[in-house]
Amino acid sequence: MASIFTKIINGELPGRFVYEDDDVVAFLTIEPMTPGHTLVVPRAELDNWQDIESNDFNAVMAVAQRIGKAVCKAFGAERSGLIIAGLEVPHLHVHVFPARDLSDFGFQNVDRNPSPESLDEAQAKIKAALAEQD
Repeated sequence: MASIFTKIINGELPGRFVYEDDDVVAFLTIEPMTPGHTLVVPRAELDNWQDIESNDFNAVMAVAQRIGKAVCKAFGAERSGLIIAGLEVPHLHVHVFPARDLSDFGFQNVDRNPSPESLDEAQAKIKAALAEQD
């Protein structure tokens, strides 16, 4: 059965994409720890990050690094956080988000009901920051 992320990637469920290539996508989470919280996900349904091929992991991390730079620029943060939790969905995903201090690294602090407008604004800011990288 396809993971929820595969359904988002395939357009069966909505997603606010900020990046796509042949192997990796990045889209906003619907429960952000901080505004701009983005998930970087391989298109292939790979589960445990320790078990995937190095090339696949490197592709995901290269995109995560680009997203990290973009969320810093878009949200005026000096650093971005990166977490591979792997417990919520059995499909590898890297959480990348603007981080100002360690309290930003808490899943207990997620916004469970962000406004669609705030997510749309975050998507636009990240896409603009990514466009400046090219």
